[in-house]
Amino acid sequence: MRQIILDTETTGLEPSQGHRIIEFAGLEMVDRKLTGRHLHLYMHPEREIDPDAERVHGISLDFLADKPKFHAVADELVDFISGAELIIHNAPFDVGFLNAEFSRLGIAPVDKLCAVVTDTLRMARDTFPGKRNSLDALCDRFEIDRSNRTLHGALIDCELLAEVYLWMTRGQESLMMDAGPGEGEGGTGLNLAFERKPLTVLAPTAEELAAHQEYLDLLDKTVKGSCLWRSIENPAPVPS
Repeated sequence: MRQIILDTETTGLEPSQGHRIIEFAGLEMVDRKLTGRHLHLYMHPEREIDPDAERVHGISLDFLADKPKFHAVADELVDFISGAELIIHNAPFDVGFLNAEFSRLGIAPVDKLCAVVTDTLRMARDTFPGKRNSLDALCDRFEIDRSNRTLHGALIDCELLAEVYLWMTRGQESLMMDAGPGEGEGGTGLNLAFERKPLTVLAPTAEELAAHQEYLDLLDKTVKGSCLWRSIENPAPVPS
């Protein structure tokens, strides 16, 4: 199945208050590899941008003055995401805005157009409960370079999210993801590689072994017999 790593930037936080999408970015992934095909669009929102939102993404209304309105790019966007699995960080936010834009144009909602929506924020909260799970925090946790991310931007966030998603869903095998310039339609110039680091096993010191035995001796006294760990360390011989 095609997967689309997706992100949007908006004029504010609530589509129910008339806020609009001003930037859309999606990166196509097939078989856990970026294909090089992507879609990146700016749109004029036909309204003001909240100052707080502009401080986050740095996109001004002046910059968007000559950009198309959403209805002019809607068909291209729908064609790009249709039938795919969408990978989104905090999916309810982006899906809510997409559905509001689609509703204005009589287009079916995301759950009718796409196979499934995967929310990486929910995945992260399930995997790392009680920890910070923003995109920045996950990049730091997985040692992903985000030095080029000074402001929130849909395309750079998609690139980072692609790496985060692969780390969160990696198996025992090494993972490789390559998409150089000119590969596929609209190559992004990404060249990302992921390799599982070898597991380091440290042998206990003599002092640690002695402390371990002292603790087992204490358990033996507590349970008035041999503790379970003794049978694990020294299993009984199997009768022949």
